[in-house]
Amino acid sequence: MANISILIIAVMLFSFGRGSNESSVVLKVGAASAPINPAIGAYIAGDKQNRKFTGVYDSLYVKAVVMHDGENALAILTVDCIGLMYPELLRIRKRVAAISDFPAERIVLSSTHTHSGPDVVGLWGSDYEHTGVDSTYQTFLVNTAAEQIKIAYENMSPAAVHVSETTYGEPWVQNICREEIDRSVTIMQFKDERGNSIASFTNFACHPTFMDGIFSEVSADYVATFYKTLDKNWKGVNLFLQGPIGGWVQPTEGKGKLDQAELRGNELGAVVISSMENSKMLDHTAIRFNSKQVSFPVDNESWKQLSAIGTVPRKISDSVLTEICWFSIGVAQFATHPGETAPYYGLETKKLMKTGPRFVLGLSNDALGYILKPVFYEDTTRLHAEYLTRTSIGKQTAPLLMKILSELIPK
Repeated sequence: MANISILIIAVMLFSFGRGSNESSVVLKVGAASAPINPAIGAYIAGDKQNRKFTGVYDSLYVKAVVMHDGENALAILTVDCIGLMYPELLRIRKRVAAISDFPAERIVLSSTHTHSGPDVVGLWGSDYEHTGVDSTYQTFLVNTAAEQIKIAYENMSPAAVHVSETTYGEPWVQNICREEIDRSVTIMQFKDERGNSIASFTNFACHPTFMDGIFSEVSADYVATFYKTLDKNWKGVNLFLQGPIGGWVQPTEGKGKLDQAELRGNELGAVVISSMENSKMLDHTAIRFNSKQVSFPVDNESWKQLSAIGTVPRKISDSVLTEICWFSIGVAQFATHPGETAPYYGLETKKLMKTGPRFVLGLSNDALGYILKPVFYEDTTRLHAEYLTRTSIGKQTAPLLMKILSELIPK
C-alpha cells in the first residue's frame, strides 16, 4: 500500500501543475547541437568584402530544440551566422522530411547574426560580381541542421517549462540611430523530471560585432561566451535568439577587444541564470502555430541585380518570397521577423501579443536586410538613413510585416 501511495505522489508531482483542462498534455522536448565551422580561407560575412578566415577562435553551432505536446510539434533552430536565407530553410525542411517523420513545415529558423561567421548571403566575396557563398558549405550546413532536428526528435522526454524576464545592456548597448530600444531579456528553460536542463531559449537584442572587421578568426562573438556560461552552469543545449537589432542596435564600447566580447557574453549569461532563480513554471504547455508565406515588394534595384548575376543565389525580382510565423507554448508567445527589424517594430509586435512572456525573433526564417520605419526613406537626413536604406529591400516591408503579424497573432 505504501508503494502505491508513493507512486501516486510521483505521478502527481510529474504533472508539473497542469490545469484540469489540459491534464492530458505532456510536453516532450529534445535538443541537439553540432559545430558548423567553415573552412579556413572561406569568406567572412560582415564589414568589407574579400576578407577570409585565418583560424578558429571559438566554434560556431547549429542548435535544435524539438517539442511535441502529443498533438502539435515544433522545432526551433539557431545558426551562428550573419543570416541564413529562406531558400536554405526550405532546403533544411526538405532534408528533414527525407530523413525523419517530423512535420518539416513546423521548423522555425533563427540566426544569431555574428559578423565573424561565413558568408551565407553572397555579399562578401571578392567583389559584388562574385558570390561569397560556398555551395559545399551550404549543403554541409543544411544537412547538419536537419540531422540535429532528427536527433532531437528521436530523443524527446517529458519536460517542465520555466520562464523569466529581466533587462540588460546599460550602458554598452545602444540604438545608434537614437531611437527606441528594447533591453528586455526573455528566457525559457525546459527541465526533465529530475530538474536537469534539457534546453533553454534566451531572446536579447544586440549586434554581435565586437570582432567585426578587425579579426579574421571564426567566432560567435559575445554569443560564444554566453553559450559557455550557460553550458557550464546548466548543461543541456542553450539557444541564443537574436531580437530586433535594425536601425541600429550595437555595442557602443569595446570594439575590437576580445576581452570585452567575452565580458559581455559572460554578463548576459549571469543575468539569465540569476533571473531564472525566480522563474515561473508554465501550467499549460500546449503548442499553437500559425505561419504564412509572403511576397514582399522589392524596391531596391541592387538586390534585384545581385540576384540576377548570382552574387546572391536567390530569386529576387519585383518581389521576394519569405515566411512569417507566430507560435505559442502555453501563454508564452513568439513572433518572427525576416530581417534586422527596427526595435520600434519589436515593441509593436509585443503589443499584439496579449499574454507573456513574449519573444520577438529577428533574422528568423530569412535575412532580408534592414526593416525600417518608412520615414527613413522619406527623410534621408535622418541619422544613418543612407546606409540603412541601401541595405533594405524597401519602404513597404515593415508595414506589410506588421499587417501579416496582426493576422497571425490571435486577438
